[in-house]
Amino acid sequence: MCGVFGIIGDYTPQKARAALAKLSHRGADHCGIVEEEKLFFAHQRLSITDNHPRSHQPLRHKNLLLSFNGEIYNHKILRQGLDFPWQTQSDAEVVLAAYSTWGIACLSRLDGMFAFALLDGDKLYLVRDRFGKKPMFYHHGNDCFVFGSEIKAIKPFLNSISMNNDAMRGYLSFLAPTPPHTFFEGIEKLESSQWLCFEHGVITKKHYFSLLDTPKTYSNTLEELLHQSIQKRLDTNASAAGLLSGGIDSAMICAVARQQGKKLPTYTLGYDEYSGYDERSNAKATADFLGLDNTEVVISRSDFDTHLDTVLDQMDEPLNDPAALPLYLLMKRIAQDGHKVVLSGEGSDELFLGYRQYFEYLDIEKAASLHHKNWLKKYFHSHFSMNREWEWYKRIFDETLLFRTSGEKFTDLQQNLLLRQNVRDNESLKFLQRYRAEFESSGYVSPSHWYSFIDLKLFVGEHFLTKLDRVSMSHTLEARAPFLDHTLAQAIFTMSENEKLGSGGTKFLLKSLGANYLNGEILTRKKKGFANPYMEWLIASDRIGLIREVNATTGLFHSAELEKYISMAHQGKFKQHTWGLYVLSHWIKRELL
Repeated sequence: MCGVFGIIGDYTPQKARAALAKLSHRGADHCGIVEEEKLFFAHQRLSITDNHPRSHQPLRHKNLLLSFNGEIYNHKILRQGLDFPWQTQSDAEVVLAAYSTWGIACLSRLDGMFAFALLDGDKLYLVRDRFGKKPMFYHHGNDCFVFGSEIKAIKPFLNSISMNNDAMRGYLSFLAPTPPHTFFEGIEKLESSQWLCFEHGVITKKHYFSLLDTPKTYSNTLEELLHQSIQKRLDTNASAAGLLSGGIDSAMICAVARQQGKKLPTYTLGYDEYSGYDERSNAKATADFLGLDNTEVVISRSDFDTHLDTVLDQMDEPLNDPAALPLYLLMKRIAQDGHKVVLSGEGSDELFLGYRQYFEYLDIEKAASLHHKNWLKKYFHSHFSMNREWEWYKRIFDETLLFRTSGEKFTDLQQNLLLRQNVRDNESLKFLQRYRAEFESSGYVSPSHWYSFIDLKLFVGEHFLTKLDRVSMSHTLEARAPFLDHTLAQAIFTMSENEKLGSGGTKFLLKSLGANYLNGEILTRKKKGFANPYMEWLIASDRIGLIREVNATTGLFHSAELEKYISMAHQGKFKQHTWGLYVLSHWIKRELL
């Protein structure tokens, strides 16, 4: 992985280089810079493919200039069919050759994870991969257009720091700001599967991929596609490792890799004094079954206190994911052990229907067909509850959209009670409106297809993959997600709801595949998720008081309502809601106060 950065327009070299230095953690192997009048084009390199200096970026070909972050897994195949004066063995050069041949339409031929900037004369293209594995941010100022892999490199070019209210509202609703918003007014982000063209001061954006446009026939089985996906991601000379929880996702990745002759060293998290949260025993059983060497990384409250500020700062903006810090420390250990690549299981739950709440939603959807529901509608409106089930049934009886991502946290009514601003019921649907319209015009009608589609766009694309990129790249480590191979994802997505549900229960399809690789104990374990004692540690460290401190200065929240969340967090309830308020308060204090 790498860091991309550039400026089109007026700039000072000293300021530009200082901004670029903020991305040095993304690639310490080389820093390349092109400095011209009204152009600063740069790259921080982590060498994975073709380590030779000839592949240092930015890469030039005639009037083309490229700064590329990512991996193109089919670069060797594409290279064979392209007539190009090759100078390297890198996949980045294949991107240049593909663009030279097919223009921006080349994106449909690229198989991989990537974000890149490509300058073609007066046209600058910024690109983000199909699922959003790699990030791209930009700022269109009065005198320049600035872009980069992380917000921290672009922030110095803002005239002032102010909070984007739409980003804050999207964050409270869905754990992360929805595209194009970031918390910084004036900085935006590309959406997954989107390209942007900046030419003569004008911005144009287009999407080049959607799961909803997927062809319905495949010559390969899901098992063959999974094998191909993992094989592509392990076709590297760099040392690779695997994450291993007690669940089926990581177990399947490691099992398939094992069958392909790649015995991955694996890593599992544990929690000092809170063993009930971790999956060390289950992971050990899986590792023993597969014959893998598994390393347990145990985290203590001291680690939490020491590293929390660093992790939240590294994220640049609020992200409501309590697993970010443990995963950061796990990635740190993997990198210290000399690995450059790690395989992770993102996307499996969303594609294979792995969340229990999917089945709860499917059941509640049936209430929409009740003929006599007016009494129930009136009852729910007059008996408010903070519990999510109340909100679900109210939506059904109001005939509004029930499922709004697995990451939905604060409902609009909860936000209205909490914030010192009027929040109308269903106001957060504005963040989903475009996606819902796209889905309704696609021909797909089953609720589970909507669940998968919107979760992959937002819950995965803007939440999980943001976390994965930042915590891995903090340690110059490349994280790869085999389940998010676009061909595999397309094949799974196009299957009917009945095929995916099977005989009932989560991940029916994946468990059916897993029967050839894993034993019954692994396949039937209850899903735990990435649980950790974040709230116990937050309370024990007295950090939770930051929420009150910041609110006393800003007046953003109603104090009485805020105290309810803090009190409930002490009781083990609404923990992620309260964590989200802490992370938001941390950002406000750092950036605005």
